[in-house]
Amino acid sequence: MTKDLIIVESPAKVKTIGKFLGKDYAVEASVGHVRDLPKGDMGLDEEHGYAPRYEIIKGKEDVVGRLRKAAKAANHVFLAPDPDREGEAIGWHVAELIKGQNKNVSRIQFNEITARAVKEALENPRPINQDLVGAQQARRVLDRLVGYKISPILWKHVKRGISAGRVQSVALRLIVDRERERRAFQPVEHWALKVRLAGANPPPFRADLWKVGTKTVTPGLAEIGSKDAADALVQNVRAGQFTVEGVEEKERSKSAPPPFTTSSLQQVANRALGYPAKKTMGTAQKLYEGVELGDRGTVALITYMRTDSVRIADEAKKAAHDFILSAYGPDYAPAKVRAYKTKEGAQDAHEACRPVDVALTPDSVKQFLPADQFKLYQLIWRRFVASQMSPAKFHDTIVTAKNGATLWRAKGERLLFPGFLKVQGLEAPDPDAEAEDGQNSSAQLPKLTIGEPLELQDLTSEQKFTQPPPRYTEATLVKALEEEGIGRPSTYAAIISTLQDREYVAMEEKRFAPTELGSTVSDKLVAHFATLMDIGFTAGMEAKLDEIAAGGRAWEAVIEEFMAEFIPALEKAGAEMQRATIDSGVPCPECGKPMHVKFGKNGEFLGCSGYPECKAIREFTRDDQGNILPQDKPRDEITDILCDLCGKPFAVKTPRKGRSHDPFLGCSGYPKCKNIKNFKRDEFGKIIVLEAPEEIPAGTCPECGKPMVIKTARRGSKFIACTGYPACKHTEPLPTGVACPEPGCSGQMVEKTSRRGKVFYSCSRYPDCSFSLWDRPVLGPCPKCDFPLLVEKHSKAKGSFIACGNKECDYVKEPE
Repeated sequence: MTKDLIIVESPAKVKTIGKFLGKDYAVEASVGHVRDLPKGDMGLDEEHGYAPRYEIIKGKEDVVGRLRKAAKAANHVFLAPDPDREGEAIGWHVAELIKGQNKNVSRIQFNEITARAVKEALENPRPINQDLVGAQQARRVLDRLVGYKISPILWKHVKRGISAGRVQSVALRLIVDRERERRAFQPVEHWALKVRLAGANPPPFRADLWKVGTKTVTPGLAEIGSKDAADALVQNVRAGQFTVEGVEEKERSKSAPPPFTTSSLQQVANRALGYPAKKTMGTAQKLYEGVELGDRGTVALITYMRTDSVRIADEAKKAAHDFILSAYGPDYAPAKVRAYKTKEGAQDAHEACRPVDVALTPDSVKQFLPADQFKLYQLIWRRFVASQMSPAKFHDTIVTAKNGATLWRAKGERLLFPGFLKVQGLEAPDPDAEAEDGQNSSAQLPKLTIGEPLELQDLTSEQKFTQPPPRYTEATLVKALEEEGIGRPSTYAAIISTLQDREYVAMEEKRFAPTELGSTVSDKLVAHFATLMDIGFTAGMEAKLDEIAAGGRAWEAVIEEFMAEFIPALEKAGAEMQRATIDSGVPCPECGKPMHVKFGKNGEFLGCSGYPECKAIREFTRDDQGNILPQDKPRDEITDILCDLCGKPFAVKTPRKGRSHDPFLGCSGYPKCKNIKNFKRDEFGKIIVLEAPEEIPAGTCPECGKPMVIKTARRGSKFIACTGYPACKHTEPLPTGVACPEPGCSGQMVEKTSRRGKVFYSCSRYPDCSFSLWDRPVLGPCPKCDFPLLVEKHSKAKGSFIACGNKECDYVKEPE
């Protein structure tokens, strides 16, 4: 019997969906995108409205062949990629590729991977939404145009190989501008005054200076702006009498925050768990697609995580209400079901991110989940359950004390009813029990009456200085991007990763600091592409993409409108942009000319402006105000160990900045003699030369006929080299015995080392084949998705294990 075919994005979904659809359906995976713009050129027809030219992504030929074969055998094809613009585009590309085999194609979408949701989607198929496809195409074409047109200008005037991006360049500007604010910031001295007071009833309490006369205490107020002023105020206070000026008591309710959107999930996961946005989205994707839960099989734990909406389906609200009644009691389940309003301008196509089945508590699935998945699921589950619970209730007390012309304030907070906080483990205190310090209360305030005298037990004054605006964390950067309308929440993780990968920003104490390269690129783009780098323009472009998705505009018209302003800016920048010259203010130690900040393959350095006549270079750092501090390279330590090739002494060499390997012994006769050796020091600091490990034969040199042996490089990777070195310098990468998985490639996977010193594995036919892996390849194929190779991975939670080499497949097994 002919089956219907469902095509999803991920192999993980194949198993989850196949479990409850049975034998009437075949399920295949596209494994993400199958077509894209070509890698080698721009791929846009500039003479005909920038029409994109798509091609099958390299390595996806077998996937496309499998989809075409399955489509040909199917009665009806249902395209079921993720329910967003990117998923709509993937469905359209698949439909274009299989239209020669089957034209009976429909689009279905579901917000959660459950039997009910999938069957409901199958009952309500629809055509592919060309407006959503157009919005995705517009974004892709815009990004390609900006990258391909601006990057060559930056290569010429800043550094070869760098690039610009339409959205990430504006995000970079936020980080650079914040750094400039910090450097320009002038701290203001102020003094914080605190007292410890006691009334007729215990306990004593602390109060802060609130007002001097009619002036509220803030940094800059003259009465607390210096030590002399603070001392004079302290003296007057000590001479005066404290009395109770006012007591204000009230009950306050605090409602739970709404369930997670993409943005709020990324922010809270970063603050609470320390997860980068990329890790949060990758972990959430696995929870959405389905995980193994023992006897339950593969179960999807959360709804779709790329969403701007805080809306919740009625059946999910009811399930949460019933669970709260059962688990916590009627006081915790509000009579009126909680509903939240999605902010204006947000895409409300599907629900907030929530657990699929609220009855699957975090504790009930903990044994089946890796630690990172469990923590994120617990975060999502708690947030959703809390959003449907009663508000927490507090008793607030504000006491105002008077002393002469000064007013002092103390605030107390007592939890009366935990409400939604119960899901976090907070309880209301026993009214008959004495509260422990800090438990459910910000301060314990005594019973006080207006006019009551107060005893001064202690008075302190502490010098403080105002602080510059903080650098962005991942959470605060995501919040800023959302508030400014830069990009979409689903793109924030990619934006942040791109800035780090291009070395435009660096993480310092978990906060983003722009590198010299990042600041230079941002300054060049702001100077020559003011409109593109304008935050309002970028937010406006997102609004135009929304209009395309809603059917209000044609995507081709938006591209033409953009290019009408972009082309003149390109031409002007190409003619007027100057080579980046950053004067460091540091004179060259060799010729006295100014040294400039330069960008090399191993990072930033100071180079003499007299180059090439003077080739002096220095490393540097910056202080908090951005001033350049040159770093002198330590002198080489000359040893008493003689070089076995030329007889000159060895010197201890320190690797250049950016290299990851340890110090080594290099011949002092360099560059004429390039002999090097590894070493260690004994407990007295004496240098001990490390003998090279026993060399393993590896065939015959094809150039000179001498034996080849396996050697270990300074950075840790192994390679094959001729024993005739240095007369013969023939080397070969070490093969792993695993064939390259690229279709039609005859290469082998070999071990190599990156310029940063990290071992990786790539095809021996590079550059003809660019397939590479960070993990050691293992002979396949994958028993789940038939990918030709597996990889050996390591994690703190699991140790060593074997996984599928296909990132879209979740196959894992213990190593043999």
